[in-house]
Amino acid sequence: MLPNLISLIRIGLVFLAIWMFTLGFYQRISATILTIIVIYMDSLDGYIARKLNIASDFGALLDIAGDRIVESAYWIFFDWKGLFSYWIPVIVVTRGFMTDLIRSVAFADGKTPFGEKSHLRSKVARFICASRFSRALYGSAKVVAFVWLGAYLTILIGNQNYKWGIPDSTVNMILLIGKILVYITVTMCIVRGIPVIWESRHLLLAKKYPWKTRV
Repeated sequence: MLPNLISLIRIGLVFLAIWMFTLGFYQRISATILTIIVIYMDSLDGYIARKLNIASDFGALLDIAGDRIVESAYWIFFDWKGLFSYWIPVIVVTRGFMTDLIRSVAFADGKTPFGEKSHLRSKVARFICASRFSRALYGSAKVVAFVWLGAYLTILIGNQNYKWGIPDSTVNMILLIGKILVYITVTMCIVRGIPVIWESRHLLLAKKYPWKTRV
């Protein structure tokens, strides 16, 4: 289906963007623009699925998997470039593994991450984790942080190759703002993960032994 194809394409595009960030000035500008497109495609596949009435449980899981790959790739890459502490990708990846584990267990029980069959019970949890507003806000935070860091890398090579003459104090201030954006985004990531874990504790603590055969 088209929405699933879009999810797969954006996974490929994120690796293209990261590779372009390691090249020259114009490639980095293109990578920054491509980053915006990659994040936007996260909402595009869901919109098309709803518009054409072809949403599926697997599509919802593929969308989440795409999100994990995209954001993890960017966090790990920018950490590799030395823009922030390695604890940032560690926290984000750990949170992703935990919430995806819970969602996998819920999916096996007939529940989905979003929509009417969501495994989230309370209205508060659904608003924080599954509402379009929350997802759009978190997506916007990610795109701003990633684009800002990408722009920072572009400025660095502009200073180096084209002698822009931007003072080091200004460059350092740009990086500081980028780090603040990163901390805001990671805080949102943690806050959106807590209700998933808390609301689904009954799934993690349930005593089910599917391997046990009847006598």
